[in-house]
Amino acid sequence: MNREYRKWYSGRLGREMELLIFGHAGLPVVVFPTSAGRFYQFEDNGMVRSLEEKIDAGALHLFCADSIDAESWYNRHAPPRWRIARHLLYEEYILHEILPLVRAVNARRELVALGCSFGGYHAANIAFRHPDVFTGMVSLSGTFDVSTFLDGYYDQDCYYNLPTHYLPQLIDPWYLERFRRNSYVLATGWDDHCLAQNQLFDQILAVKQIPHQFYVSDAKNSHDWPAWQQMVTMYL
Repeated sequence: MNREYRKWYSGRLGREMELLIFGHAGLPVVVFPTSAGRFYQFEDNGMVRSLEEKIDAGALHLFCADSIDAESWYNRHAPPRWRIARHLLYEEYILHEILPLVRAVNARRELVALGCSFGGYHAANIAFRHPDVFTGMVSLSGTFDVSTFLDGYYDQDCYYNLPTHYLPQLIDPWYLERFRRNSYVLATGWDDHCLAQNQLFDQILAVKQIPHQFYVSDAKNSHDWPAWQQMVTMYL
């Protein structure tokens, strides 16, 4: 399997960021780690191994991003306004630093965002905010209402980064038309503490008539890597 390590200084974030690439061709997938996780998490927890056959066959091309959650959503020492501003810079980093790299090595039009748990939030949020860029999303045990990370603070930037808040009110045909061309997958488990949030997201997408697939696994301890290894092979 082709494995590449990349590291560069991000002027947007004011720090060095790291990335792992797996594969040589196929569907490009930007992978977001779980809460404050690192770029090597997907590999270390057996997810890459679960997809090895598809990667080697040239069906999947993974780009495993680093996170700055500890500096944004999870940074309880910073004011909430600073946390959301830091998150927006992270989105700029994904769109304007990682995606040019993806496009330089993979010319396919399709692009999928993937994440587990808090990474599922990142995958869903960026995919629905930019449906002209990301043509698909796979969220495994995603957590979506992250307003609890903002200590009661709420402004327009918060609203537009909480998909369960902005999607129910969205009527812009530009977005809705693109949503209906794209592919969205929600997967969780019957005993997952994020089950209710996924059920709510499923209902929101259904009401908005946004095509998607929603799966509930019967695996035990479904909010954990062994369950996600099974899910990712079935739904990606």
